[in-house]
Amino acid sequence: MNISSVVIKCAPKFLDEVKDNIKALDCCEIHASDDLGRIIVVIEGATTEEESEKLKLIQAQDHVLSAEMVYAYSEREFAPEDEKFERLSEDVVERLNTDMPADEIIYSGHLKDK
Repeated sequence: MNISSVVIKCAPKFLDEVKDNIKALDCCEIHASDDLGRIIVVIEGATTEEESEKLKLIQAQDHVLSAEMVYAYSEREFAPEDEKFERLSEDVVERLNTDMPADEIIYSGHLKDK
């Protein structure tokens, strides 16, 4: 399953028309819009190629000034990478999830080059 959010920009005077056109495509779900002509939609697809085709459909609509994917999640594509992540031990997770007074936090320096 692939899920992506797309931000669409149109001139405010065409907002309702663009929203109607997007709904008529039946390829995405509108989640938000504002008076400035911005629309946020979510698209789904079995593959990233399918999502790309849906994005192209949106971009081709009349009065759409821009439509860009701003977030993409692909369960299948990232699954093989999951094993490469270092896992935190349970005591570290527990400590991170408990309240701690700021004066008890020990700063050990910058981690950039470590």
